[in-house]
Amino acid sequence: MQIIQHSEQTLKTALISKNPVLVSQYEKLDAGEQRLMNEAFQPASDLFGPITLHSPSDWITSHPEAPQDFEQFFSDPYRKTPSPDKRSIYIQSIGSLGNTRLISEEYIKWLTGYCKAYFYGLRVKLLEPVPVSATRCSFRVNENTQNLQIHAGDILKFLKKKKPEDAFCIVGITMIDLYPRDSWNFVFGQASLTDGVGIFSFARYGSDFYSMRYEGKVKKLKKTSSSDYSIFNNYYIPEITSVLLLRSCKTLTHEIGHIFGLRHCQWLACLMQGSNHLEEADRRPLNLCPICLRKLQCAIGFSIVERYKALVRWIDDESSGTPGATPEHSREGNGNLPKPVEAFKEWKEWIIKCLAVLQK
Repeated sequence: MQIIQHSEQTLKTALISKNPVLVSQYEKLDAGEQRLMNEAFQPASDLFGPITLHSPSDWITSHPEAPQDFEQFFSDPYRKTPSPDKRSIYIQSIGSLGNTRLISEEYIKWLTGYCKAYFYGLRVKLLEPVPVSATRCSFRVNENTQNLQIHAGDILKFLKKKKPEDAFCIVGITMIDLYPRDSWNFVFGQASLTDGVGIFSFARYGSDFYSMRYEGKVKKLKKTSSSDYSIFNNYYIPEITSVLLLRSCKTLTHEIGHIFGLRHCQWLACLMQGSNHLEEADRRPLNLCPICLRKLQCAIGFSIVERYKALVRWIDDESSGTPGATPEHSREGNGNLPKPVEAFKEWKEWIIKCLAVLQK
């Protein structure tokens, strides 16, 4: 195992900058916010630790990139920032997300509520779900896994056409595996920063995806034409567990972070670290390191205390938190489903520690 340990001065410069304008901007932050962010360069901090690499296949080793500090983020001429008339994140589900309509509806509401807390201060809106056929995307059966896949680039084109006027971005989510081009095996997600669109798949987050028993295997692709999408009818969907919800929340917020202009983090253990495989994605925390947190706060303008409180409320509210949903669901005889938040317990404890520092 390799530990990436930056010096205190390197981390301090990455967070605060040496640019007098940005230093002054930092000094205007609330005292509690400065106290929390200063934990970035405290060697004994139990809130923010170094990045650990476990194998040569980990992202930083296999995908060398230049690191992005706060000043580089702030000065990026191509970075998009929400404006007063474009402050909405839209979520578009593609295909079914659950084995019943109720599960599918609740799951997307849980994700929406999480995004509202994570990107505190922005509106998060749901679009009507669409079947795969509506996107007119290319699709294939993966030669290695024998599972069905849809073309990420085609979905991005579809989403770009659907993007509402008040959207900062529009993101598609699906339970069907993705591929970006014929030569690639798969991709967890893909986003276009310039167009403000992204598509993310949660198919590989089910507990059985990599097992021989995976029920999503397709022995042979039978399609009479490129427009025959009947194979997607009743296609296999993994069970929505607490771990799958946790992984989905990570992917969704990581990829939307890219749309805000945050590049892969190479400073501290952080949600914005790249991940090359599921084991590495699971190791990545839910939280942003102080450098990436400052970037997101600069883009949106939230109070860090209020954002953390909103995240705790989302975890504590075990229902979907969607008033008015119950009457429709009661026709299915189930009512609202309890939100599976067991996997978020450590995350909640971490946030409470941060709130103690912020409110000292």
